[in-house]
Amino acid sequence: MTLRFEPHAEQEPRWPPSGRHVLAQYDDESVVVYQAYRPETARFAVEHQRFGGPTFSFGRMSWVKPNFLWMMFRSGWGTKEGQEVTLAVRLRRSGFDAILAAAVPSSPTDAFPDSSAWKAAVRGSEVRLQWDPDHDPHGRPLVRRAIQLGLRGEMLRRYATEWIVGVENVSAFVAEQRSLRGTAALSTPFEQVYPIVDPEVARRVQVTPLASDDRNG
Repeated sequence: MTLRFEPHAEQEPRWPPSGRHVLAQYDDESVVVYQAYRPETARFAVEHQRFGGPTFSFGRMSWVKPNFLWMMFRSGWGTKEGQEVTLAVRLRRSGFDAILAAAVPSSPTDAFPDSSAWKAAVRGSEVRLQWDPDHDPHGRPLVRRAIQLGLRGEMLRRYATEWIVGVENVSAFVAEQRSLRGTAALSTPFEQVYPIVDPEVARRVQVTPLASDDRNG
């Protein structure tokens, strides 16, 4: 696997304890997001290094999550029906930034002047954004919020077929770590707070500014 891992016990103290933050594994060129699928859908994605095939629908909204533990909560660590295979999808960073720039929150926020403006933005956007409680390895909710992004239309097509650098089946790692929850041996993909450099995008998606002692590094 190309992912970088680190003991969860070493990472967790470095993450902000509260607020809305995009936790992700990234480098100068790419960002990793996670999706969970049934085996036949995942098999096509790994074999072709893109999404498609008879069981993948471009007509439905598809949700991606850059935070590994949020994906684990949603999929039950790969035990829920239809989410047995966990895929790590490495995207071009420019594509991920385009997704964030197009994102509209699923509920009204003060980033919009009124509900009519928000409803119009939702109708016109191909990216839906949700902030939900992040979760610890046991599935317990945290104060910190995690992001998930729903893609449809042309944005979904570009994500699924143009922006992918690589697709990996990490289900064996998920199964191994599932048995290590609650121990010091638990490892998770290395993640940091992803920087949203455009202030207007940061305002619209409502990320929480980092305090100086919370910044990466």
